[in-house]
Amino acid sequence: MQLFYSTTSPYVRKVRVTMIEKGLAGHIDLRLANAHGVDEALRAANPLSRIPTLILDDGSALYDSPVICAWLDAHGEGPELIPPAGAEHWAVRRTEALADGMLDDAVAVVMERRRAMAQEDPVLQTGRIEALQRACARLESDLPTLPGALTLGHIAAGCALGYLGFRLPEIDWRSAHPRLAGWYQSFAERPAMVETVPVDPPHQP
Repeated sequence: MQLFYSTTSPYVRKVRVTMIEKGLAGHIDLRLANAHGVDEALRAANPLSRIPTLILDDGSALYDSPVICAWLDAHGEGPELIPPAGAEHWAVRRTEALADGMLDDAVAVVMERRRAMAQEDPVLQTGRIEALQRACARLESDLPTLPGALTLGHIAAGCALGYLGFRLPEIDWRSAHPRLAGWYQSFAERPAMVETVPVDPPHQP
């Protein structure tokens, strides 16, 4: 199997953490991809030319981190990261969706800031940052309601908070949400999180 990835994508990090936690990392090769340029191999596998994209042994492709993570959970070792049914199932999926939405807004802010200053939309950026602040408050209240064992909700939340620290450190969610900060400090020490810390390629400023 092969995973199209980058060293900075938080969606990729979510998949890579899941791979490691499910004991599948050694079975999946990593292929560095250019999702913002022309990558013919990625385009052939995924018509949207987005990462992460996972190529299975039969040559078929899976894309979008929720789909890939669900597949990894179904095929990897150890306890299930997505409870099969009931209130716990929906609590985990809700937290995953909240964290993924945070990534959508955070990435949009980062990409907007890379545009020429005259093209920036400060009103739109402010709205997204306020949404991120509200989402952090919701994570602080929702995480304790998840199952005690590791779930995909925990992984998604950890990757979302890690991306805020990586690209938007001015959003000081730690001061506003000390319980969430305490949880993240501990979660970030998991080997899978340490191994996947985002790093800018050397050629980028």
